[in-house]
Amino acid sequence: MVLKKGSKGKEVKELQEFLDISADGIFGSGTERSVKTWQTDNGLIADGIVGSKTWDAMGLATTDNTEQVYTTPNGLVIQKHFLPSGEYKVGPTSKEYVFLHHTAGWHKPLNCIDQWGRDDRGAVATEFVMGGPSVKGDDTNWDGTMVQAFPDGGYGWHLGKNGSQYMHTNSVGIEVCNFGYIVNGKTYAGTTAHESQIVTLSKPFRGHKTWHRYSDNQIEALRLWILFIAERDSIDVRKGLVEEIRKNGADGFEFNENAYYGKVKGMWTHTSTRKDKTDLFPQEELIDMLLSL
Repeated sequence: MVLKKGSKGKEVKELQEFLDISADGIFGSGTERSVKTWQTDNGLIADGIVGSKTWDAMGLATTDNTEQVYTTPNGLVIQKHFLPSGEYKVGPTSKEYVFLHHTAGWHKPLNCIDQWGRDDRGAVATEFVMGGPSVKGDDTNWDGTMVQAFPDGGYGWHLGKNGSQYMHTNSVGIEVCNFGYIVNGKTYAGTTAHESQIVTLSKPFRGHKTWHRYSDNQIEALRLWILFIAERDSIDVRKGLVEEIRKNGADGFEFNENAYYGKVKGMWTHTSTRKDKTDLFPQEELIDMLLSL
């Protein structure tokens, strides 16, 4: 299916929800501009038309599993919303790393997982996705909600081309729903961020000082999740990122060869391995939580 200016219907509405713009199901000039911006930011031809290549990058699929919910020993509620078989890898795996990401889109974790179900690159996913408040501040129903995208013992490609086979296979990843940097009060898709959703860092990170705030609920859910994964997979989450923060403060989120080459097993962010990424960014409340582990 190709969507372009003039298209109407539920597929357009789902596209608009992905971009977190007004979701009226009508592909107008505003939607076209947001699509072009998204295409530019993701290395696609910015024609404003959602064809096969754009669907492959931001596709909107529906998974075929039955929803289930469980509670971890430390009280974190996790909903299962598994990708179809074939959209994630199956062992053998021995988890030695944790990698923290944010989605750069969405606030509903099910939408993010469903997107991966359409991705023809194969098994592009993290095991967990955490929801957040809408960047517009008009929906907090998913704030801090934790969803599991595939079964224990599986793995997905979440470190990009720079990640080694070994690190992909033997790491646990989580995506935190967050739009990332904010420029002049707007996301990269052109959505106006509500003032409650904006945080200003004490100094720029990766060229930006203003960001979509990680909520208190997200930070607390992330804390519980980290401790749960540390216990489940016997990973020392105080190694890596936390050590770097103790030594270098917010600069501990910068690129680190020990993460890039997998020399230090423990917990890192995507920014630890990639100079071109912005997830996660060093929000003060996030730093405080990590140092408390």
